[in-house]
Amino acid sequence: MVNELSPERARQVLDMLTHGGAMDGINTSLALRLIPLASELGDDELVNRLLDHASVVAEDDIERGWARFEGMKIMKASANTMLVLAESAETMDLGNPLAAAVHHHVALLHMSDGALDEARAIATRSLRLREQLQDLNGMAYGLALLMAIAKKQNDFEAAIALGTERLELVTKLGKHVVQMEAVAELAHCKATIGEFEASRELYNDSLEQAVELGSISGQLVARWGLADLAEIGEDYESAMLVLSDLLHVYMAEGLPAPMQVKKRIEALTQLKPSAQKGDEGSQ
Repeated sequence: MVNELSPERARQVLDMLTHGGAMDGINTSLALRLIPLASELGDDELVNRLLDHASVVAEDDIERGWARFEGMKIMKASANTMLVLAESAETMDLGNPLAAAVHHHVALLHMSDGALDEARAIATRSLRLREQLQDLNGMAYGLALLMAIAKKQNDFEAAIALGTERLELVTKLGKHVVQMEAVAELAHCKATIGEFEASRELYNDSLEQAVELGSISGQLVARWGLADLAEIGEDYESAMLVLSDLLHVYMAEGLPAPMQVKKRIEALTQLKPSAQKGDEGSQ
């Protein structure tokens, strides 16, 4: 919701739902969904009001648990404190969605702290709960998290397996943008372990999807990866061409191209003549 609304429109929505006695008609679920919107606008007082309201109007332990979880995130509670909530949620009827969400968040905390083994174990627990629930969207998030952890551990074989499973899932769900991103991530993993041809095919696939979707950011990722592969093969001309095509995309959209793209093209322009001279000298 936050990204879909302008700040002005977001403020209008919040005022309409929370001013005067309007908040009395908001249930726990809606109050919790409004908190990120208020937080994005920097309205800490409203965040606290919404959180208090969500707790007060909660109809059962599950809703109270979700409100408590949101409060823990705002207060930056410790991972261990959150795990107590997750364990409690697993004992409740219909508490597994909450438990899965808490485990996922705790895994993110551990990953950011560099505790990768703990992050992987807890993220795996979250994924298993979501598999039991047949929560396909949640499973996609869980697989993405486990893939990110595996990459940080330099376990690229596991990362590729997880990424492949995620790609199959998001394709089934029809999430085209996520599918494009998942293909590019797999391409990067393949390149990292030296499978350059497989990586090139995946980057080209991601690029085709990005063009179809009109995603400039997707084209940037794919073309940057293809340029990397060209440079690895010392094909500097192809690297420069693929990035030059990207500049034309930005120009066609009337957008400024990223400075790193311009700098890389400039560096390739300087590198290309020296590479050609080396070839001539060898002849």
